[in-house]
Amino acid sequence: EVWKAAGMDLSNVEFRWASEEITDNAHIYWPTMLDVARRFNVTRIKKCCQIMGRLEGNLTAAQVLYPLMQCTDVFFLKADICQLGVDQRKVNMLAREYCDAAKRRYKPVILSHHMLYGLKKGQEKMSKSDPDSAIFMEDTVEDVRRKITKAYC
Repeated sequence: EVWKAAGMDLSNVEFRWASEEITDNAHIYWPTMLDVARRFNVTRIKKCCQIMGRLEGNLTAAQVLYPLMQCTDVFFLKADICQLGVDQRKVNMLAREYCDAAKRRYKPVILSHHMLYGLKKGQEKMSKSDPDSAIFMEDTVEDVRRKITKAYC
């Protein structure tokens, strides 16, 4: 609906839920993820991890696998252009490095944008984990009003 509201012609656009695509095509997704994983060492992958205040030695296996899956998504979903926040740059660059390692001819184009500040004082970006720090598409009119009224300026 956001794209429609912005005036985008949706006649040639296909929206997909990645979770459904992965479930339906697990035989393609997981071997690709394992191929990405085998081409990089743990030190390189850890550079992509969002530490978020945790000591690096305390990363869980899931936190190390997540960047591999984000990288795999680029190829699995056949994304020619990756338009994400600058906080995802390290994973996007991993995807480009993977193209070199796997001898893929075409690398994804990376468009990184600045993050929107959170609605609360001192927040560098909006966050899914703090619902009051952001305005979401599914927020009610009342939620939007409340969040804007309380927002730090």
